[in-house]
Amino acid sequence: QVQLVESGGGSVQSGGSLRLSCAGSGSIFSTNTMGWYRQAPGKQRELVATITRGGRTNYADSVKGRFTISRDNAKNTVFLQMNSLTPEDTAAYYCKMTYPDYYGGNEFWGQGTQVTVSS
Repeated sequence: QVQLVESGGGSVQSGGSLRLSCAGSGSIFSTNTMGWYRQAPGKQRELVATITRGGRTNYADSVKGRFTISRDNAKNTVFLQMNSLTPEDTAAYYCKMTYPDYYGGNEFWGQGTQVTVSS
């Protein structure tokens, strides 16, 4: 079983920064992709950024140039550095770990951490 625990959310003013962390524990298959997703009230959950074990990244257009995803493979931890935050970034942020298809394609989610940006 895999557990993901997010931390680092909070409230910040527009233009500010936050750093989210997500630590994985349990029986983890090391070749995985980790990512961040977010869900604002009344909206669908959306991709923010993903990163493979090898460091290949993918970002939503709305966060490119402002957010940076990184990971520590030894600690099964993924980070999201968020700069130049705007009220539109307000959402619950969720960490996700995905196994490759050849290993079952399992998906694991964290419980979420709230980010609130005020104008």
